[in-house]
Order: sequence, then C-alpha cells, then structure tokens
Amino acid sequence: MTSSLKFGLLVFPRITQLDMTGPLQVFSSLAGAEVHLVWKRVEAVQSDTVLSIMPTTAFADCPQCDVLCVPGGYGTDELMGDDEVLDFLRAQAAGARFITSVCTGSLVLAAAGLLTGRTAATHWSAVEVLPIFGVTPSRERVCMDGNRITGGGITAGIDLGLSVISELVDRRTAEAIQLRMEYDPAPPFNAGSPDKAPAEVLHLMEDRMKAAKERRMGLARAAAARLR
Repeated sequence: MTSSLKFGLLVFPRITQLDMTGPLQVFSSLAGAEVHLVWKRVEAVQSDTVLSIMPTTAFADCPQCDVLCVPGGYGTDELMGDDEVLDFLRAQAAGARFITSVCTGSLVLAAAGLLTGRTAATHWSAVEVLPIFGVTPSRERVCMDGNRITGGGITAGIDLGLSVISELVDRRTAEAIQLRMEYDPAPPFNAGSPDKAPAEVLHLMEDRMKAAKERRMGLARAAAARLR
C-alpha cells in the first residue's frame, strides 16, 4: 500500500534547492505518500539562493522512512564532518528500503560509511572525492547499487525520483508521474555535461570551481580519516 510509504529528504544550510525540490515533487506526486523535510531543528535554512526552506520535522521526531534522500549543494562540505547529521543518516539507513542522494549528497552518504565498497554517482566536479571514502564513482545520471540509488548533478534529481518510484512501486506509476510533470526535457544547448560542453565553457567552470574543489577535498580527507 502506497499510503504507508514515508519519504525523508534532508535539508541544510547552503543546499541547492533544485537537488531537493526535484525528487520532492516526484515523491509528493505519489498518492498517499508521507513526505518529510528533515533537519536538526524546525527552523528555516538558507539555500544557496535567496530561497529559504522550512523543515517539517526535526531529527528527533522523524519517523523511520522508507526512502532517505540527501540532496547536494555547497553545504554538504560541512555535513561530511557533522556527527549529528551522520548519526541520523546511519540510524535511518538501518531501516530504510532505499538510501538515495542527488549531486554531492552522495559525499555525505559516503562520509557516513553508507556507500563503502559500492558504486555511486555525484556532480561531475566531485567525482574525485568518492574514492577517498572507498566508493567507485559512476558517471551515470542515476546509479543503482543494491538499495543505494544515487543521482548526478542537480537536475538529475527528477530522474532519481522517478527511478525510485519505479523500484518502490512500479514503472507505470513512475511514468504517470513523469507525464503529470510533463518531464520531457529538450535543453536549448548541448552543454549539460563535461563530455558535451564546449572546451572553453568547461575550462571556465573548472576555473570557477577550483578553490571550492580544493577545500572539499581537504574536508573529505579529514572525514574519511575519522570514518576509518
């Protein structure tokens, strides 16, 4: 019965809201679904834009979820070393049917030890981080490894959500949600991945992300050392 299915999506400061709102829209389209936006406290968190997000449930009050989803964003750098967050994820993962992430959310799952020895996807700029935690990176838009389902960067959250519904319920239900959302992407430019983007665009983005990537690598190494 879908009426009993519970979905928990982590929200946190400096989250990339589309990482979360993509799968949120998919999960919320499932009849009878119970969806929770979870953070340490029920107080607004600032995303990486002007949008603030209000959690619906605190860690201490969150029920056991069937699906746990960790979105990405610059805030995941700090979450890799946040014991309160990592402990919450480990506790939820013990009873969840599917443990999922979007974008750099997979780095947080990895820091919690929930992807060790598995294959996972993440944002293209963060693929070098996963091996630090003993995770094999995948460039798939949605990567499935057992009950771990991880998505690539940002817009892959919709694909992730639909894939989860297909596994959790059935393909017809996922297709109906896709049609309701009119999810039929036809981007105006063919620059949505490092393999397709013009070289000058890729170099521009790599330059802009260089300092952030170096900082993330340092935090990841510290988190991996603590995990070991």
